[in-house]
Amino acid sequence: MTILVGYIPTPQGEAALTAAIAEAKAHDESVLVINMSRDDKLVDAHRAPEADLGRLDEELSESGVPHEVRRIEHGTDPADQILDAIETERPRMLVIGIRHRSPVGKLLLGSTAQRLLLDATCPVLAVKAD
Repeated sequence: MTILVGYIPTPQGEAALTAAIAEAKAHDESVLVINMSRDDKLVDAHRAPEADLGRLDEELSESGVPHEVRRIEHGTDPADQILDAIETERPRMLVIGIRHRSPVGKLLLGSTAQRLLLDATCPVLAVKAD
């Protein structure tokens, strides 16, 4: 089976990738990394640069885990794109990174993370960066 990772170029994205690699090694599975760029933004901080995607590919190759790194270049909602990938790919698990929130911020998890936790049809592992 596959471990799906919703990746953004942040410490939280790196934590999600590290957790996915560990899960894949422990269960002899592959990793599918998805990064999305939104159509409705000229500059999207969540869009990983090509060099970053290449580094991810190298890191996964060095780990020995079968993998694919995929960028989705269309759409406006990352949650929709990841939920669509879950329906298509049928992964065993989705891994996402979440960030630390203030007490007020805890009332609202990030909208993408919240949707994925509530709507994903597979287990979701939410990890924090150190």
